Amino acid sequence: MLIKTKAIVISTIKYQEKSLIVKCFTESDGLKSYFVQSAFSSKKSNQKIAYFQPLTILEIEANHKNKGTLEHFKEIKLATAFQSINTNIYKSTIVIFLSEIIHHSIHEEEKNQDLFTFLETALLWLDNHEEIANFHLILMLEMTKFLGFYPDDSDIELNFFDINEGIFTPFHGINSLSEHETHLFKKLINLKFDSNQKVFAAIERQILLKILLDFYTIHLDGFKKPKSLDVLKEVFS
Repeated sequence: MLIKTKAIVISTIKYQEKSLIVKCFTESDGLKSYFVQSAFSSKKSNQKIAYFQPLTILEIEANHKNKGTLEHFKEIKLATAFQSINTNIYKSTIVIFLSEIIHHSIHEEEKNQDLFTFLETALLWLDNHEEIANFHLILMLEMTKFLGFYPDDSDIELNFFDINEGIFTPFHGINSLSEHETHLFKKLINLKFDSNQKVFAAIERQILLKILLDFYTIHLDGFKKPKSLDVLKEVFS
């Protein structure tokens, strides 16, 4: 079936010398993997290696056979040419980190229009703003709404957050964050992309990042902490 859709590049794997296997989150069909032959060829091609950088937003035309095998692009172009993400070290580091988070979080080959729209909108926001210190934290937390384990904030006034149950509680149980960690987590829940980015110190962002990674690990089967985590910490230290 010939499909025209937007697609966000999640990951790439080099195959042999010149080819790529590209995993994308598509607007039309959710997760799809494509075989790109001669991606590193010096010949002029409509399938340039630059198209397959992490979280690039593409417009593609592809043959989807839907047989569990690798699909093939017919036509491909940039849906959005990022202005700053690929040249700003902070933004590019965030994008590499988040591409790994998404890679380990989304597994189903099914359409999720709301999640696609959220990710596309968030990436465009990142490309057009400079105060981005908490972007990865906000995106990770907001993404749990679409993955099915967003914290139950109906009792957010309580002092402790039980990370296993995903609820706020008056008691400090074995799976609870400390009172200080819970306070930081509450501040994050109330944060938006356009909020004051200086609301957290660097060490507080590190604490929140660990909380979120633990939260993902507990609630997503097979979730792995990103290899780029140390680079992210170094850049934002």
